[in-house]
Amino acid sequence: MDLIREYWWVIVIVVALVLAFILLRPKQRVTLTDSAPVRPHMQHAAPREGRGIAGEAAAATTDLTGNIISAPVHRALEGAVPSDDLCILKGVGPKFADALHAAGFYNFAQIAGLTPLEVDRLDDQLGAFRGRIARDRIVEQAEYLARNDTDGFEQRFGKL
Repeated sequence: MDLIREYWWVIVIVVALVLAFILLRPKQRVTLTDSAPVRPHMQHAAPREGRGIAGEAAAATTDLTGNIISAPVHRALEGAVPSDDLCILKGVGPKFADALHAAGFYNFAQIAGLTPLEVDRLDDQLGAFRGRIARDRIVEQAEYLARNDTDGFEQRFGKL
């Protein structure tokens, strides 16, 4: 007991060092070769629009203003990717594609990058098309088409 009273500071330092090692140790990084196949869960996220904090603020302001005045702001952005024909997806017709456009989705890559939580939030906005994204596996279809893997798409979902 006397040992603990006299050397309590040593115990505190040891505990702090152990916690620092656990919390601050380098994370494992895996790098793939160029010949490794790219799978949907391994793809890099698309870069965000804008540059830095000022660019992000400007993009957010443009998005908010575009929503208020119902302007298609994303199509007018410099370097914007042209929109894909979403009607190629099985289960997506012209009206459903218009609903996706109204929600801000113009490309297969945008749809392929949706998380389950984002799909649930998007379903709330789709009105009559609620549940169609999960039922028709729209995200899975978009993953194939975003990678230009038409063979894989046709094997899984049928002819385009």
